[in-house]
Amino acid sequence: MSYHKLKVAVIGAGAGGLCAARQLLARPQAFAPPVVYELSDCVGGTWVYTDRVGKDDNGLPIHSSMYRDLRTNLPKEVMPFPDFPFDTQLPSFVHHTDVKSYLEQYTDYFKIQPHIKFCTYVELLNPVFGTTGDAQNTWEVTCLNLNSHCRSRDRFDSVIICNGHYSDPFIPPIPEIEHFKGQKMHSHEYRFAEPFTGKNLVLLGAGPSGTDIALELCSVANQVVLIHNNLPTSSQLPPNFLQVKGLNRFSETGVICDDGMEYPADVFMFCTGYNYSFPFLKDVDLKVKDCRVAPLYKHIVHTTFPTLFFIGLCKTVCPFPLFHNQVLFALASLDGTHKLPPKAEMDMLTEEEYQSSLHRGIPHRHFHKLDSLQWSYMDELAHLSKTEPIPPVTRDLYEANSKIRKQDLCNYKRFNYKIVSHDMWTTVEPKPL
Repeated sequence: MSYHKLKVAVIGAGAGGLCAARQLLARPQAFAPPVVYELSDCVGGTWVYTDRVGKDDNGLPIHSSMYRDLRTNLPKEVMPFPDFPFDTQLPSFVHHTDVKSYLEQYTDYFKIQPHIKFCTYVELLNPVFGTTGDAQNTWEVTCLNLNSHCRSRDRFDSVIICNGHYSDPFIPPIPEIEHFKGQKMHSHEYRFAEPFTGKNLVLLGAGPSGTDIALELCSVANQVVLIHNNLPTSSQLPPNFLQVKGLNRFSETGVICDDGMEYPADVFMFCTGYNYSFPFLKDVDLKVKDCRVAPLYKHIVHTTFPTLFFIGLCKTVCPFPLFHNQVLFALASLDGTHKLPPKAEMDMLTEEEYQSSLHRGIPHRHFHKLDSLQWSYMDELAHLSKTEPIPPVTRDLYEANSKIRKQDLCNYKRFNYKIVSHDMWTTVEPKPL
């Protein structure tokens, strides 16, 4: 008797898509070789740097938000996929080119590249229902080759969406922004500091990118004002770096904050994050409202179409290990290792999780922001998929680095670390200042 191997499409060849392809290839008894659709001409997703901003040669928005001098804010010891470590000769806080090289090596080692359709724009992803009335559907992918301009369609049993969430800038409404005569931009367009030499800059948002870019700009700017609603950092900061709480409105020459003070701005930069965007999903009931994507079970499974998976929506996490766990959970639900609950139960459990989140004081827009919840979440996914959990040393070093970063924003990347065992790490002598 012949056995039908599931045919799975993967959208995106960034870290999440590469992980999905690698794990599909590792299970040839259950899955046909995957087809990976990639918009660009290389792997790496958001880790692919370009000087360009705005549109690419095909008139499509530039995907990457990478800036030239970025080094990771997580040590490489906690970053890798569990089955493929970083080069031990690298420092703990690596340059973005090292991460791109890591993903290229991962692609080569697991022989993923032959399965990637580069320069391919996914125009439409549609569910296709059989004539028998069976609830199980297949998927039709309509795509356009950007080189040949040929359009094609293919049919799949399942689709894993890994298109990233750092490419569609979120711009919050701010009173009287129309009166501001300076330059406005989003951190998505920031590439390097030199054009801002001698200027007064105001940045809104103190997430990892906002803080990192603000510190980078201090080396050339006259003054950098970082506006946020978090507790002020106790870390020592450059003398031309100011933290201010609450943006009230714009003026012609700057901003007026909740303290009543006006801060001059030649440039105002939104460091306010990104929207989730799935332009190819038109006939799928997917709601994206105020940074929450629904209806998704475990932040992954579309509850109406349980063969449609979303990898990497969660924020404030250790990304590559999280992708790994999410992918394994998705594949376990496809190959029968884990039986998903009925739709009504998945929706009920998700609503309970959402209400619990609100009850703990977490705003609606931060439902996918896991932070300290990521560890129990990854453990649960590993348990359900009957796979190995992430070793405890990953959590321990991740949290230790977070604490050190808060104490010393300017110098925490000097430290180097070494994993000693599955539950122990050590600090290597930091680089001299």
